[in-house]
Amino acid sequence: MSTRRVTMAQALVGFLKNQYVERDGQEQAFFAGAWGIFGHGNVAGLGQALLQNPDFRYYLCRNEQAAVHIATAFAKAKNRLSTFACISSIGPGATNMITGAATATINRIPVLLLPGDIFARRNVAPVLQQLESEHSQDISVNDAFKPVSRYWDRINRPDQLPCCLVEAMRVLTSPAQTGAVTLALPQDVQSEAWDYPVEMFEKRVWPIARPEPERAMIARAAEMIRAAKQPVIIAGGGVIYSDAVAALAQFASRTGIPVGETQAGKGSLPFDHPQNLGAIGVTGTPGANIAAREANLVIAIGTRLSDFTTASKTAFQNPDVRFININANETDAYKHAGLPVIADARTAIEQLDAAVSGYRVNEEYTHRISQWKQRWEEETDRLFGLRHGPPVSQGEIIGAVNRYSRPEDVVVCAAGSLPGDLHKLWRTCQPKGYHLEYGYSCMGYEIAGGLGVKMADPSREVYVMVGDGSFLMMSSEITTSIQERYKLNIILLDNHGFSSIGGLSQAVGSKGFGTNYRLRRDETGQLDGEYVPVDFAAICQGLGACTVRARTHEEFVSTLQNMRHHDRTSVVVVEVDKEMRVPGYESWWDVPISEVSEIESIRQARAEYERAVKKERRHEVTASEK
Repeated sequence: MSTRRVTMAQALVGFLKNQYVERDGQEQAFFAGAWGIFGHGNVAGLGQALLQNPDFRYYLCRNEQAAVHIATAFAKAKNRLSTFACISSIGPGATNMITGAATATINRIPVLLLPGDIFARRNVAPVLQQLESEHSQDISVNDAFKPVSRYWDRINRPDQLPCCLVEAMRVLTSPAQTGAVTLALPQDVQSEAWDYPVEMFEKRVWPIARPEPERAMIARAAEMIRAAKQPVIIAGGGVIYSDAVAALAQFASRTGIPVGETQAGKGSLPFDHPQNLGAIGVTGTPGANIAAREANLVIAIGTRLSDFTTASKTAFQNPDVRFININANETDAYKHAGLPVIADARTAIEQLDAAVSGYRVNEEYTHRISQWKQRWEEETDRLFGLRHGPPVSQGEIIGAVNRYSRPEDVVVCAAGSLPGDLHKLWRTCQPKGYHLEYGYSCMGYEIAGGLGVKMADPSREVYVMVGDGSFLMMSSEITTSIQERYKLNIILLDNHGFSSIGGLSQAVGSKGFGTNYRLRRDETGQLDGEYVPVDFAAICQGLGACTVRARTHEEFVSTLQNMRHHDRTSVVVVEVDKEMRVPGYESWWDVPISEVSEIESIRQARAEYERAVKKERRHEVTASEK
C-alpha cells in the first residue's frame, strides 16, 4: 500500500479539500475552506498545514463564535450541501465556538469544528490555558463541546485520524443526524508525522440520499388525509433543505390544504400562493393559527414541532386532531404520537400527492382559507403603511425593506423582537429569501450570518436586520465583510435595549425590569435613569462601514435606495419606538410566572397564566388513544 508521510494536520487538510457530495446527479465540493483565528494551540500544526494548501482557502474572522455562525449561515443557504471548517487555538478560542456549535446542532446544520487541545503526551502539563482536573488527566475545555456536538472525538495519535474523519463525514452529510462535528486536536499531535495511505487524499464523493417512505405509511397517511375535513400542513425547514418546495406547491394546490410555515420553513411557498397562510405558532398569523386550532389533521413536514411552532402545545385544540409527521429524523417523526413517515420530504410529498389523487378540501374550507389570507394581507398593508413617530415603528421599517428589496434578495435575522415581526410580515417570494436563525435565537448571529449568506451567493443583496442589543454583542464581522469584499446592507434598529424581552417582561408583570439600556440612578439604585448614549453610527464607521443615520420614514427609504449603489458594507442606523409593537395573533407562549408575589402586576399575570396553561395538551397521550 502506497503511503505519504505528512503531519496529522497536513493529512487533515489534504483530506478535507477532496471531500465532495452528490445529490440528484449534481456534485460539489463539501468544504469551501476554513475560518479561524490562530493561537499557540494551532498556529504551528494547522496553521502550517493551511499555509501549504492555498487551494483550501483560509479566512480570518474577528471572533471564533462568529466563524461558526458564518459557516452555519453558509451551509444553511447552501441547503446543507456545503460548509466550512472552523479552527481555533486551545483555551478561550475553543470555548468561544461552543455557542456556535449549539446554534448549528439545534438548527441541524453541518459545521466542522477543529479546536486545538492540550498536549497528548502530557509531560509539559499544565500548558498555557489548560483547565486542570484532579479527577482525570484526559480532560480539557473541549469536553464542553460534547453536549452541543452531533459527533465528538479527540485525536490523541496521528494514526487515529483516518477512521475519525470518515465518521465525521458520515454525520456531516446525514440529512437526519447532521449538526456540529467537533474534532479536538492536541497541539503536539497536530505536528506529528505518520505514513498515511495515499487513498485518503483522493477525491471522495458522499451521496446525499433521499430515503423512500414505507409504502404502508404512505397508504395510511393517504387514508387519514382522505378522511380529514379540516387538514393543515406545517412546512418546516426540511421542506427547503430537501428542495421540496415545488412538490409542496403542487400538493397544496391540488388538495387545497392550507400551509403554515415555521421560521425555518418560511419560503416553502411564495407568500402569494393561495394555500399559504403564512407564519404559524407563537409568531403566527391569525389564519394559520385558527386553521391549526380547528384542524382535525396536522401534516407536519420537515419540522421538529418546537414550542414556538405548537404555541407550547396549545395550537391544536380539536379533540379529534391527529398528526402525520414526514421527517428524515426518526425522533421528529414520532412526535405527538403522529404517524411516522420517515423519509426525504420531497420524495414523501410526491408519493403522497399521487396516493391522494382526486382529494380536495370542501368549498366552505376553501372559502375560509381565502378569507383568512385576504384579511392578513390587509393587516400587513396596514402595519407597513403606519407613519408613526419619529421614532418610527418597527413594522414600517420591515415594510420598507420588504418593498424595496428584490425577490431574489435575502433578509437575515436571529434574535429579539425582529424575528417574530419578520415571521409574520415578510413577504417571501423565493425559498432562500428569508434566513432566520430561530432554533437557538442566538444574539450576535446576524452580521456574521449575513456574511455567510452573502458568500453562498454573492449575486444576491443581503439585508441584515439587527437590534441594538444583538449588535453590541457581536459587530466585529463588519470588518471581516470589508476585508473579504462581501457587501452587506445592515439595518440597525436602535430601541435602547432588549425590545423583545422588555415586552415579555411587561406581559409577565415584571415591568420591563433590567431590559433597557439606562444609566443607574443613585436615588433608586436601579437602571432607570436616562438612556445610555451609544453612538452606533460612529461604531460602524470605525469598523469600516459606510454609515448613515435615518430619523424619519422618508429618510430611511432614501437611504435604502442609496445603499444599493455602495461598494462596501453599509449600515443605516434608525431609532424605533419599541412600544409600537406588531400584535400577537391567536396564540400563546408558556413562560411560567411566579406563583406568589408581592407585586400586583405579577399576581394578575399569574392569574392569566393559570387560565391559559389549561389549554396545553399532551398529544403523545391523547393521539395514541384514537
